[in-house]
Amino acid sequence: MHNEPPGWRTATEHALYGPDGFYAHQVPAAHFRTSVHASPLFADAVARLLLRVDEALGHPEPLDLVDVGAGEGELLTGVLAALRSREAAGSDVAARLRPVAVERRARPARLDPAIGWQHELPEPGTCTGLLFANEWLDNVPVDVAEYDAAGTARLVLVEPDGTERPGPPVSGADADWLARWWPPAGDGARAEIGHPRDTAWARAASALRRGAAVAVDYAHRRADRPPFGTLTGFRGGQSCRPVPDGSCDLTSHVALDAVAAAAPGSSTLLTQRAALRALGVTGRRPALSLASGDPAAYVRELGAAGAAAELLDPGGLGGFGWLVCEVGCAAGPWE
Repeated sequence: MHNEPPGWRTATEHALYGPDGFYAHQVPAAHFRTSVHASPLFADAVARLLLRVDEALGHPEPLDLVDVGAGEGELLTGVLAALRSREAAGSDVAARLRPVAVERRARPARLDPAIGWQHELPEPGTCTGLLFANEWLDNVPVDVAEYDAAGTARLVLVEPDGTERPGPPVSGADADWLARWWPPAGDGARAEIGHPRDTAWARAASALRRGAAVAVDYAHRRADRPPFGTLTGFRGGQSCRPVPDGSCDLTSHVALDAVAAAAPGSSTLLTQRAALRALGVTGRRPALSLASGDPAAYVRELGAAGAAAELLDPGGLGGFGWLVCEVGCAAGPWE
């Protein structure tokens, strides 16, 4: 007898994180490009945010910086470089910092030994500082529901080759979450059931005793949910059909407003464009007069302006959502 296939949540968990899964044998940066890879300006902005948090907390020792879903440790490497460049100006943050990467993959061989590496989130209430998760939640597996002609939301079941079939009606916590956060949009409409991400973020942010937790991701809110969902695959830098066989990354956008409602402390939702501008990334082109006075400096600043423009583009990376959760700490202003 043929066994019934699983839903997308179970299939994705196995396809991404199982023994033969995508992340067991692939380097993420070879398949998709994040803001960290786009420009060192992103890590520099996170360093400035860390300095704000440090100031708001009264310069604790140690000061924690936790990167959740750290990939190859690129963000922490960039933040450390930015902080060390400030040491000449008298900053002691790098010396007090306790940087930790949280990642299910093995530690990269060439990673800076100053960076800790662990497979599990820190225990609740054990960190003071900044917890940052860049494009982590979109890889937390979720189930998919599809509405039939009678208006019933049914779990979508999926074979390893990506073939789908309708499953049983959605019930329990799944149905409750859909009713609150993703209203139906008619026959054939689809929704990604996001409560596992709400739980994952609440657990991650709970690691803070005091500080700020930031989630950055592809995002949407209740008023503009995509009617057919966002589940997709990535392979070799290109989007592809989502197939849960370990051959590609599997990702879907995040209902960040629902995540915010589950988070501890006070929360702020804003776009990456607004967040990075508040952290000093402007994309402003250098004055033309600099080209004649210092051509090399002009070229450097022009390149930085181009990189900033990519990070701030409202139709691209600048349109990402930022969720900032503050626990006994005011990391803003954000406007």
